[in-house]
Amino acid sequence: MASAPDLEHLAALRREYEQEGLDESDLTEDPLELFGTWFGQVHAAGLPEPNAMVLASAAADASPAARFVLLKGIADGTFLFYTNLESRKGVELGDNPRCALLFPWFPLQRQVRVEGEASPLSRERVEDYFASRPRTAQLGAWASHQSQEVGSREELQTAYDEADARFADQPVPCPSYWGGFAIRPHEVEFWQGRSGRMHDRIVYRLVPSGEWTTTRLAP
Repeated sequence: MASAPDLEHLAALRREYEQEGLDESDLTEDPLELFGTWFGQVHAAGLPEPNAMVLASAAADASPAARFVLLKGIADGTFLFYTNLESRKGVELGDNPRCALLFPWFPLQRQVRVEGEASPLSRERVEDYFASRPRTAQLGAWASHQSQEVGSREELQTAYDEADARFADQPVPCPSYWGGFAIRPHEVEFWQGRSGRMHDRIVYRLVPSGEWTTTRLAP
């Protein structure tokens, strides 16, 4: 068994980034078009959970929180994901829609950072997506009061079994507290690792005219 690293001395844990770069000639007018190209390359590379993204939100008192969620689509210029609206992230985005996303595609030495604002998805879209989920996930949405304290794993299992019995031999309806958000970006940064820590960073910013401008940032 390999020995664990010394957590007090991690400075020596480094690797050189030597894959392709990001040039201005690679850019598109709309950052979501470039995002789609990168996502296709990530998917083709076989990365696990390529649609996993870090969602950062903040409470009304500005206390921050971050967690992984799954991107479930891009529509009308927004990033879509679904969640329990009574969870911590659901409450925080309801109170303060400003948020950030991060896609950490380490094997390709890339990351994409997004800043924007969240708005609730329509009930029709939420119910359509909920109906497409596996039945086990649908039951889990009824059994789990996300982010709330529970006494034990057995308590969760009991709640799941009760939901399974409740909806036996019938479709599982979408709970009223289950929904989703569309994140409309106003800033999207594409980061590509380069040798010597001279990374490529190009950021798109949305200007009042509705157009995107691009700027190269120092690494």
